[in-house]
Amino acid sequence: MDEPAKLPFVVPALETRRLLLRPLRSEDAEALHEAFNDPLVMRHWNQHPSTDLAETRERIARSLGTSPEWHAAWSIVRPADGRAIGVVNYHHREAWNRRLEIGYLLARAHWRQGLMREALAAVLGYCFGAFDVHRVEATVEPDNLPSRHLLESLGFVCESAVMRDRLKVGDGYRSTVMYGLLASEWAARSRMPTT
Repeated sequence: MDEPAKLPFVVPALETRRLLLRPLRSEDAEALHEAFNDPLVMRHWNQHPSTDLAETRERIARSLGTSPEWHAAWSIVRPADGRAIGVVNYHHREAWNRRLEIGYLLARAHWRQGLMREALAAVLGYCFGAFDVHRVEATVEPDNLPSRHLLESLGFVCESAVMRDRLKVGDGYRSTVMYGLLASEWAARSRMPTT
């Protein structure tokens, strides 16, 4: 008996109260360059800031060139004007272990408004639901306190001491800590009443 045809792997658009998360596309480069070019936004990313728009386009092309079975990215978009203001992605997806990692960045003009928390919650809901993921991980530099607080507000737990020189960025190395969130923890939080 023949196996059923495998459907193409599609990354869906996700909506939140204030945002649209749609699959990243090459046309987002100009808008996202505001974030990818900003040294303050990129100081905790695993790459240096883009030197020009061409480099941002190249980064987006690399992301789009990877199979969504292993890596995919959403542009965080303001529905009012359709402009991309940030990115959320999953990467290092291991379907056999039911785990993946997430990453995110947001243009500085949109910080401290709860937008990234809203975007991440939508992506986590998708990953734990449609992907049947058991575990989501995030690695964060120890001094990136806003990111650590964001993850903790979503239920992530810091599970490691400092992992020295874990990421190579340019000619240097960066240390990180590991955060993890399990499907059962996400489900319990999702059932909690909101105030």
